[in-house]
Amino acid sequence: MEHLQRTDMSRPRLSSHPAGLWGPFSTTGLLVGVLFFAVSLTPSLIPRPYLIQGTISGFSLAAGYAIGVLMRWLWSFFELPDASPRRQHTLKIVAGLVCAAAVAVFLWQTAGWQNTVRNIMGLEPIETAEPLKLGLIAASGFVVLVFLARLFRLTFQFLSRMLERLVTRPIARAIGGLAAIALFWSVADGLIFRFALRAADSSFQSLDAYIDAEVPPPSDPAKTGSAASLVNWDELGRRGREFIASGPTGAEIGGFFGGQAREPVRVYVGLNSADSARERAKLALEELKRAGGFERKSLIVVVPTGTGWVDPAALDPVEYLLHGDVASVAVQYSYLSSWLSLLVEPGYGADAANALFDEVYNYWRTLPKDQRPKLYLHGLSLGAMNSQGSVDLFDVISDPFQGALWSGPPFTSELWQSVTADRDPASPVWLPRYRDSSIIRFTHQQNALEIPGASWGAMRIVYLQYASDPVTFFDPHAFYREPQWMKAPRGPDVSPALSWFPVVTGLQLLADIALATTSPIGYGHVYAPEHYIDAWMAVTDPPAVTPEDVTRLKAQFKER
Repeated sequence: MEHLQRTDMSRPRLSSHPAGLWGPFSTTGLLVGVLFFAVSLTPSLIPRPYLIQGTISGFSLAAGYAIGVLMRWLWSFFELPDASPRRQHTLKIVAGLVCAAAVAVFLWQTAGWQNTVRNIMGLEPIETAEPLKLGLIAASGFVVLVFLARLFRLTFQFLSRMLERLVTRPIARAIGGLAAIALFWSVADGLIFRFALRAADSSFQSLDAYIDAEVPPPSDPAKTGSAASLVNWDELGRRGREFIASGPTGAEIGGFFGGQAREPVRVYVGLNSADSARERAKLALEELKRAGGFERKSLIVVVPTGTGWVDPAALDPVEYLLHGDVASVAVQYSYLSSWLSLLVEPGYGADAANALFDEVYNYWRTLPKDQRPKLYLHGLSLGAMNSQGSVDLFDVISDPFQGALWSGPPFTSELWQSVTADRDPASPVWLPRYRDSSIIRFTHQQNALEIPGASWGAMRIVYLQYASDPVTFFDPHAFYREPQWMKAPRGPDVSPALSWFPVVTGLQLLADIALATTSPIGYGHVYAPEHYIDAWMAVTDPPAVTPEDVTRLKAQFKER
């Protein structure tokens, strides 16, 4: 009886007092958390404003606190000896002073660390990292996260205690834990993710439907969206209308080269132009035929980003290099930004890319080889991933397309992952050498496509990627091990002050993905036209372009 009473008394009881939510913090947790906070101030790939830095630091502080609490729990669980109360008090004071000094030193160095990244990217240095504002943001985030963690713990304890009336204590704890997880996940999914995504979806949809009065439908009957087109101008979407209305004209291209040039053909089918991905692809093929796309010397199948955007820095230069004798075709599959599209509809873009490639390639194969255009693929970011996935090289090996240029491929791209993993071990992960370099080559800010002793085969595939691009080089394993791209030699646009820390580096890189397009052009996830020019030169090998032309063209685009 006495044993049963002791057992019952040993059970944790749920207190109705709010101290369960607002009780004192764990000393060990705070010490580890402060250490994580300090190292979160070190630089990563993209320059960070104090608001983002404070958010990262708050999450890092909370993560370190959780690890510290776990360490203290394990220490007690294994009944390891504790120091005397007096020694514990002394150790806490010493540890607190050390952590405070570390935070002060790291906060003082934060601006300098950020400037190592800003200097590489040609940005003006900052004088201060706003340490007070940064600290307040971090502390606020930490308190909110700890409150949610304690609320979860109390929910778990409450459910477990209720279930103990029906089942044994271990089973009650297991079921209570699962029930608490399910409850919190359903709340987060219903109130946060779904609400936020609905808001984002509505916002992007409204933006996509916006029609700029200054961009009227084209009068040229050969253009998509004209009165003679199979595609309605209003159904192209904002990004589609931009794509059709922009780009160099034949006169501009001819003036650059001092001669005659053809008008480039651009075909685009919006998300609202047909009900399914396959129907939109079929419509794009028919519009491409109508516009004379297969009568050009070159044809580029473009997979846009999540919003339907086609980067003019990629398409405008190649239209110059090919003297306008080129057609490009793209189909919109979403109006969400790439990371949202990847989150909520990861297979949708792949379906659209597969359908477009199948329709164009299958028709292209029926044409006489000496009369059909050279066929190329292109995609940026999510478009690069979906473009890669649209092609099975074994299906086209008997009649291959001529090449592809994929820029900023996301780290989840399967073909990119496979090629990078199988690279020459002597080459860095941010600039791999793949086999004999006859099919696939990589480049970055400095043209790395001219490889001594290597010659191109029938198909030319180029990856354009920057070492500072977190969309490409985010590594989920960075939470517990150092990414290979951080090891020497590093990319020229990666700060030498960047260091790896468990958990913290993973959080920094996640934030970098959100900031990837805030970098200056030529860094991060913002690709520069002069780097596209080098890549397109290698892929298309245009016969009528001299090195002097390339230099002039780069200068022209830099002025823009």
